[in-house]
Amino acid sequence: MAKILSQDEIDALLTTVSTGDGDADEERYDDDKMRPIITYDFKHPNRVSKDQIRTLENMHDNFAGHYGSSLSTILRTIVDVDLVSVDQITYSEFIMSLVTPSCTYTFGADPMESVCLVDFNPTLTFAFIDRMFGGNGKILETERELTGIERSIMSRLSNRLYRDMERAWENIVKITVAQKSFETNPQFIQIVAPGETVVVVSFQVKLFQSTGLLTICYPYVSLEPIMPKLSGQNWIDATKKKNLDSDRQVTLENLQSVKAEMSAMLLTTRIKMREFMNMKIGDVIPSEKLINQPIDVYVNRRKKYSARPGLSGKKRAFQIIGVHEGIVEDV
Repeated sequence: MAKILSQDEIDALLTTVSTGDGDADEERYDDDKMRPIITYDFKHPNRVSKDQIRTLENMHDNFAGHYGSSLSTILRTIVDVDLVSVDQITYSEFIMSLVTPSCTYTFGADPMESVCLVDFNPTLTFAFIDRMFGGNGKILETERELTGIERSIMSRLSNRLYRDMERAWENIVKITVAQKSFETNPQFIQIVAPGETVVVVSFQVKLFQSTGLLTICYPYVSLEPIMPKLSGQNWIDATKKKNLDSDRQVTLENLQSVKAEMSAMLLTTRIKMREFMNMKIGDVIPSEKLINQPIDVYVNRRKKYSARPGLSGKKRAFQIIGVHEGIVEDV
């Protein structure tokens, strides 16, 4: 039979619950409230890590410097290209952010599998065109599609962008960029599904008083095969290797213009000083080296090669048959 609690026992039990367990619940509530909570949006999944985004930022910051120099050369004035942001959004959101009519190109970047996109803001486009025709790059408040001549001018600038893009990507992976199409209405461009994640790289371009946006869009499916290479350590290692290769090339180019004295020692022998003093024209000196043995070749009086003597036409010559691997000997 169950034991029935008395009133005193019930009061003691309620007191214990209100003082002990109540404090524990309150402390647990405070702990939960202090714990950082991050809201996750399932419509915008972060498929590219922060480290990979940082690598893309470094690479495109390098691209901005190259393309700014190229634009300054073509337009014959100072053009500043600055990286603004690297974001990952859905393709539909990116298309909605573009202005119509626009100057938009699609391009392939082998070995990336998907087609990518680059967009010149209309303000930037007409500033470039005005400057190419001899103006000062003034802001043109107009909304119209480009003419055939204007499209040929922008095609020249976009082709230069592709070459600088290849140069910026070579530290990660060597790509070959080829233009696919030109479009003035972004709504007609469907390179991936509307809900697919894309990486959008935005640049601010300054030309005189004009400022416009240049945007490059990489679908995630195009970056997915090379994602393991988009790490900070891989970027640092590739940059170091490129610097070493560049330094080696510069050193080789500098050494090509350096003159070096090359000589070949046909034979050696030992004679007494008395015999040397009594030498006359017509005397024959026997050699210690056989005729079928190789001779030594010296560069700047240091033994470098072994060779075989002979003739080249009517001139005496020797043919290199080996490299001296031992300790360098001076002569």
